[in-house]
This record gives sequence, C-alpha cells and structure tokens, in this order.
Amino acid sequence: MSIQSARPSSGPILETPDVTLIGAGIMSATLGIFLKKLNPELTIQIIESLPRVALESSHAWNNAGTGHAALCELNYTPQQPDGSVQIDKALEINEMFENSKHFWGQLVDLGIIDSPSTFIRKVPHMSFVRGEDNIKFLKARFDAITQNHLFDQMEYSEDHATISAWTPLLTQGRPTDEPIAATRIECGTDINFGALTQHLINHLTSLDGVELSMQTKVTDINKKKDGTWKIEVDSQDEGNLKFRSKSVFIGAGGGSLPLLQKTGIPEGKGFGGFPVSGQFLVCKDEEVIAQHAAKVYGKAAVGAPPMSVPHLDTRVIDGKTALLFGPFAGFSPKFLKRGSLLDLIKSVRLDNIIPMLAVGKDNLSLTEYLYQECINTHEDRCDALREFYPNTKDANWELVTAGQRVQIIKKNKEKGGILQFGTEVVSSADGSISAILGASPGASTAVSIILEVLENGFAGVMQGDDWKAKLKELVPAYGEDLKVNEKTYEALRESADASLHLV
Repeated sequence: MSIQSARPSSGPILETPDVTLIGAGIMSATLGIFLKKLNPELTIQIIESLPRVALESSHAWNNAGTGHAALCELNYTPQQPDGSVQIDKALEINEMFENSKHFWGQLVDLGIIDSPSTFIRKVPHMSFVRGEDNIKFLKARFDAITQNHLFDQMEYSEDHATISAWTPLLTQGRPTDEPIAATRIECGTDINFGALTQHLINHLTSLDGVELSMQTKVTDINKKKDGTWKIEVDSQDEGNLKFRSKSVFIGAGGGSLPLLQKTGIPEGKGFGGFPVSGQFLVCKDEEVIAQHAAKVYGKAAVGAPPMSVPHLDTRVIDGKTALLFGPFAGFSPKFLKRGSLLDLIKSVRLDNIIPMLAVGKDNLSLTEYLYQECINTHEDRCDALREFYPNTKDANWELVTAGQRVQIIKKNKEKGGILQFGTEVVSSADGSISAILGASPGASTAVSIILEVLENGFAGVMQGDDWKAKLKELVPAYGEDLKVNEKTYEALRESADASLHLV
C-alpha cells in the first residue's frame, strides 16, 4: 500500500484525551509513537490546522532534506581565534542523528514502516570551499573531526580531478589553478520528512484511542483548577468546540510560539520569534541533474543565519531526483508559510519586547543581509550558484519558495536578548504542557528532542520498571555515549543502515 493511498482522513475530536498533540508534523508524530509504545492505553488527540499532515516545515519542498549529522555543515564546527576548530557541537549533532536513524530502523523492523526507501536514501555529504584561508579552515576541521570514530570515514582533497570525480559540477568551467578543497563522506542521507511523517501518522491513526482532526485550528489554551488544559478549537467539520486534555504538546513549527504564549505558563515568558523565509533555485535541465549526486555545503556569508548556509543538493522527492541550490533568505512577518501577515506583530508582548529590541540592535548585519537577499535578482542568485557550479546557465534554474523558519529570541541578562539558532524545548514546571521552538537541525534530531520532551514533560508516562527497557527497544543507544563507545556505535549503525536499506 502506498503512503498516499493510506493517507488518514480527519476524524472527530475526543472529549477528554490523555494527550493532545498540536501540529501534525514530524515532532508530534514522533512523540505520538513513543507515547503509544510506552503506554498503549493512552488516548491521543492530534490537531492539524491544514487539510493534510506535514504540509509546513516537514513537507519535502519546505526544507533541504539533509539528514543533519554535521557531516558537511561547517557552521557546526566554528574556527577559534588561534585557528583551531571546535568540534563538540558536530559530535553532539551526529550522535543525535544516529539516534534518529536507530529509531527509524527499529520502526521498520517492527513493521510500522514498510518501505524506508520512500523517505530516506543514501546521498554523499560534502563540504566545499574556495581560497587559501578557507582551505586552511577545512583542513583543520578535517584533521580535528576525523580523530573521532563518528567521522572517520570522511575523505579530504584539494585535487581538482578527485573533486570532479566526486561530483563534476564543482569543477566544470573552473580554472585548474584555482585553490579549492572538499571533504566527502558517503554515508550521508537525503530525507523526505513529509513522507516519514505520513508513515508515522498512518500508524498512529490505525491504533485504538488516537484521533486526527485536520482543518482544525487551536484558538485558545487555558489551564483549569483541576490541572487539565481546556483547549478551544475552530474545526471546519465540527465548528467551535472546547475539550479537556491532561497533557499538551505544541509541535506546530513556526506556529508554536503564539500557542505557547496563549498558555500563560511562566516558562514561556520572554520568548520572541524572528521569522526568516527561504527560497531555492531548482534545476530544470535533466542532464545537469544527472551529473550531481551529493549534498555540497559551503560557508555562510557574513551576517547570514546558519539556516542560510549555501548548498547544492541532490534531492529525491516522491521517487523523482531533483537538484536544488540555496537557500536564499527573505523576510516575511508570517510565522508559517500559510500563516498571517500579522503573526510577528501579534507575538509582541510586554515580557518579550525588550529581548526583541535588543536582538534588533545587536544584529544589524543580519538585517543588512536580509535586505540584500530580498533585492537580489535571478542573475544575482545564479551568480551565487556559479561559485559552486561555474557553468551555470541562468535559464536552467527557477526559484521556488520553501518554508518559514522562526528563530528563537530569548532573554539574556547581559544583552537583554539574544537570537538563538537551533531547537529549544519549553516545558511547564508540572510537566503537563511542552512546546518546541526554533528550527534546524530539528527534524533530523527529532528523536533526541522528543526524548527530552518525555523526560521534562511526560515523566508520568515514564514510570515503573519497564519504561527504560521499552525506550531501549525503540532507541538502542538510549543512555549510551556513542562518541565514546565505538563498538556500540558501529554495531548500531550497521544494524540501522541495514534496516533502512542504506547499505
């Protein structure tokens, strides 16, 4: 049965679910699987404002599809003033991605996912730089990171012929004496997070006690004296409704911040959001597409957010190979691609206005960068592509709009507020409600993030003697340090790759 034919329909809203998951994307789907495995008796209500699941950040065309494992993303390995390279963040991200892979492999083994090739494929990950200073940085990065077994399969080259053999577009039309360098690791992946989400939601809705209500928008969330949460929704099928839920998870991508603010929990105070939209150039020439089989990441421009690191990507979406370059940042006050132009204004509160103003003052280079991105022409964007692929023909590429990302703004004692990149879990003191804010590498590290949600917000589920054993069944490396335990890492990677058909 195909994913499309198995697409679940919208159902009724449960009156008093144990757990309500707001947003039918990769985060809610992952948490739902964990909860039903840890406690099959739980009742779960999934709320989605759009007519299908995974139409926002999780949708294949709204993200780069990179299995973010720090194999190629240079922003995870910053260079220090003395020229050395800090690799701790890269090790952390790689370990988190391996946990996700292990989890997905276990779901294949359990029969929850029957066709891993519909959402994950093996695609080499490369880093590519030009110029002597950048080459020194990349070599220092390679020397440092390959000392750990998580990255010991990485290759390095400054040779044009070798780099051309890895992927010829990088050298076609490039002067043979231009200093360039690249690293390559074959075990990288391309992931369709929309298809993965559909697999997980399909399974959840096949279970007793799980309902999915689409085209249903949450309009308010309030905690009652008995400890439950009253949730008000506007449903296309059922109109305005109110129901009670013992626990709530807000995994609505860019829409999480406004919903967190509605809860009124102290832990959610002071957070703001800075929306950044993304665009990609998509290749229309099949001959060019056929010559490239890698995800190639470069260095971000000065002032650019990490999500704007340029990359030339092979993508496989619904069985068709595509070639993308970008992302090109833009500005929209919307928090979701299908959101409102008033989202940013409505998110301003007395508790977050100082952090937001402080971030605006301290990030003028980002403002300048976004302005330049917004006024760039098609030729300007193709010129940026020519740094990767010198023989670019402008007519072979067209611009598509990707998803919205809302970067986190949070209080800071010294600066008033800081712009934080990445993903953050916010939970109430009693653990009855949790929300996920932020962006990349979110989806790739969903399993580790959801484990944090479980530990912070659903501790009641993780009671008794058997919950750790159940978690180990789903995440075999739970409680292990893969950065240190090389044999465990190799055994689990081999098993997961076999289950996911990556070997």
